[in-house]
Amino acid sequence: MRALLASSISVACATALALPLAVSAEAAAVSSATASTSSSSSLSSAPSSSSSAAAELAGSTQSLPLVPLGATDRTLGAARAQGLPERGTEPFSLLGVVWDDARAELHGTVQVRTRAVGSRAWSGWQDVDTHNQEHAPDPGTPESDAARVHGSTAPLWVGHSDGVQVRVRPEASGAGRATPGTLPRGLHIDLVDPGADPDGVGAAEEAEREDAPGREERALPRTAGAEGPAAGADGLAAGSEGLAARPYIGPRPRIITRHGWGADEHLREPGYVYTGRVKAAFVHHTASGNNYRCSQAASVLRSIYRYHVRSSGWRDIGYNFAVDKCGNIYEGRAGGVAKPVLGAHTLGFNTNSMGVAVIGTYSSTNPSTAALDAIARLTAWKLGLYGVNPKGTTHLTSAGGNLYRKGRSVRLNAISGHRDGFATECPGTRLYKKLGKARSSSARLQGRR
Repeated sequence: MRALLASSISVACATALALPLAVSAEAAAVSSATASTSSSSSLSSAPSSSSSAAAELAGSTQSLPLVPLGATDRTLGAARAQGLPERGTEPFSLLGVVWDDARAELHGTVQVRTRAVGSRAWSGWQDVDTHNQEHAPDPGTPESDAARVHGSTAPLWVGHSDGVQVRVRPEASGAGRATPGTLPRGLHIDLVDPGADPDGVGAAEEAEREDAPGREERALPRTAGAEGPAAGADGLAAGSEGLAARPYIGPRPRIITRHGWGADEHLREPGYVYTGRVKAAFVHHTASGNNYRCSQAASVLRSIYRYHVRSSGWRDIGYNFAVDKCGNIYEGRAGGVAKPVLGAHTLGFNTNSMGVAVIGTYSSTNPSTAALDAIARLTAWKLGLYGVNPKGTTHLTSAGGNLYRKGRSVRLNAISGHRDGFATECPGTRLYKKLGKARSSSARLQGRR
């Protein structure tokens, strides 16, 4: 009887969380966020000391320092190469190479082999994406300047493993260099175990109402230089023409909450940071590989979250939203799915934008139709809340990057690829070529012609 009662309560709670939000309630949440972030100090309740002192949920990171490989692996050419010979480890499912200075770039190649748990066989060599510097907080922000921030490769999902081998080779002479390159200081490999799925993960749970109990924390001041109109006396942004009355807002999609994918809220930094508004959506790929099942997407997200916080040193996961290859949409960085949460996804253009990451690598693999549909559904709703036409263009001010100098106003598509704001391969050539279709579908969902 008790088991039946507990089950009934769980179903009732999940049903309550799955109720759709009215457009007026969402627009009110946007207005409230805009109003609160236009001030240098915002009032919200902070987590209790007992909550902040609670132990982290299951999951762990092993950090193994790399060693010179020149004496043990002649195929690498020189003692400057670093890595690890085959060795057993505690279980992990995702990995990445990390180094001391976040401003230093790794000019070279990173390759790994892993051993699946319960197997004696080792995988073939897999490449790890070294161009990850462009996924980062904007220069000069507190998140970027924090002492805990490190340089890192993109994370790679390898599945449940208990052995690893690593080799890191500097860029050779002749590749734009007169002499062979050097590797950053403090190289080590981080092996991330996402832990077992907590109870309820994978349920049809949607993002809670913005005013739901337990969702509020202290809101930190808006990022310096954030654009967007200040809130008027009526609580709406000046020039907003009344958010609740806007006709072009797509249906609110099903969004799996952070609780729904098992995020450990003690892992991230307390509080939220908001930007002025959302004027554009940048589409990314996580470059973590496509070797995952949709049933594993929550584990992949928990791993990326832990990697971004514990390894890269960011305050939270960098993306505002994630999408898996089955078309499921996930809440990313904490702060409210309808609100303009400042992310760490597009170096130089995090202000007044949102980052949507499709889980996987799409350089030579086509994204699924379901993933593209999810991008369209999400942007039709979220951009619609801020009066943005997905097929239109907008202007963002660069905070500095390798394409646009700091302070330059740049015209961008409302739905852009990461490479539009930074010289990078992201979101992969195959995904980037599909963004035109996503823009058209998104606009159509908003009711535009």
